[in-house]
Amino acid sequence: MAGSQELVRQSLQFRLSAWLSILILAVAIVAGSFSFIAAFDDANELQDDLLRQIAAMVERDHLPLGGSWAAERNDDSDPEDRVVLQVLPTTAGSATAPAEAALPLPGSLPDGVQTVMAGGESWRLFVRTLAADVRIAVGQQTAVRDEIAADSAFRTVMPFIVLVPVLLLVLAILIRRMFQPLTHLAADLDHRPEQDLGSVSAVGLPTEIRPFVVAINRLLARVAQSVSQQRRFVADAAHELRSPLTALSLQAERLGAAEMSVEAQQRLSALREGMQRTRRLLDQLLALARAQESSPEIAPPVSMHKVFRQVIERLLPNAEAKSIDLGVCSASDAQLAVAEVDLMTLIGNLVDNAIKYTPNGGRVDLVVGTRDGGVVVHIDDTGPGIPPDERAAVFEPFHRLPGSTETGSGLGLSIAKAIAERCGASLTLDYAEPAQSSGLRVTVAFRGAGPLPDSSASAR
Repeated sequence: MAGSQELVRQSLQFRLSAWLSILILAVAIVAGSFSFIAAFDDANELQDDLLRQIAAMVERDHLPLGGSWAAERNDDSDPEDRVVLQVLPTTAGSATAPAEAALPLPGSLPDGVQTVMAGGESWRLFVRTLAADVRIAVGQQTAVRDEIAADSAFRTVMPFIVLVPVLLLVLAILIRRMFQPLTHLAADLDHRPEQDLGSVSAVGLPTEIRPFVVAINRLLARVAQSVSQQRRFVADAAHELRSPLTALSLQAERLGAAEMSVEAQQRLSALREGMQRTRRLLDQLLALARAQESSPEIAPPVSMHKVFRQVIERLLPNAEAKSIDLGVCSASDAQLAVAEVDLMTLIGNLVDNAIKYTPNGGRVDLVVGTRDGGVVVHIDDTGPGIPPDERAAVFEPFHRLPGSTETGSGLGLSIAKAIAERCGASLTLDYAEPAQSSGLRVTVAFRGAGPLPDSSASAR
């Protein structure tokens, strides 16, 4: 949980969104505060102008006024309409208004707009002297005025309150869309096969990211060149070693024709076996170097039963030497648009591996079928199988199962895995008999192929 939070904090998208959101909120708060204060003051000024207009109307229209008069208060009326109009006392010694006045206002109030306390409440008054020294006061409760001003100011700030969340949401969507090319680039690199070292496309990427992509492409080019040099070195070394091994084999054959003791013949036999294993290792190294090359060339469709027959013809002597029943167990055929030499190497290594680890009198079955528009090949044997915790490691070059007594270089499954990846196929391992946890089933699933129109019989 702490690691995920740290990743979020390190995210450029998260930090950009957070800082822009904070900036927008700060600007919105400051602008909203100024707008609220300005609207509040404007509303108060408007109320003051209303009081002045009422006083001017009284003077202009010569409305009859008694010694004091107050606007009638109606509890059912709108508080915003409650405006008091009353005549102030004119007697110099009178400090307060008569008893019949609406508000106990003193006669000493100066002309103009002012705020006074009357009857325990705060009032905003406009005092004016009319003709004949008649002085009037037009007033309104301060609480009512503040409520009106606050409502007006709130309506002014309302667009900020509504638009800021919308702006933050739009900002998050825009930042997400701006970072989508980077997300797609990361997904493209993450889903690439191991052998794909081609350049990364910079189409649609921001200008600031393109130098980074160019640097990645240069790095991939250097890595591809280094890998190619290593593979070429392995292939050249294996090819160069074949000639001296062939010469040694011929010398061993000639030496075997000469008369020698039984002990010398035994040692010569061991030497021949060692040279044979070495030649097989060199052949597998060459096959692995070819399998790890770039994507395969487009080839015409090849019948899988044809490949099975060629593999069985080549490996049948090995199977007969161990009395192993080797054959095809599927009547239907299928075709693949894969180079025949690749299929021969792939199936041949898998079948040779099955024969090697199947005990005497065992069985190796080859099956081909179609599934979800693709071709699936099963190679089952009655050997000990491979434990689940070892199935990922056996594809590594030169890996041998613990306790294995069979001779080999540990390259067969590595070659098969490399060819399968080049051909866009998946290679998986499982028990042939899951209930008994015995036997090995190797499944090679190809894409984009279908069954042949005619089917052939089993090769058994």
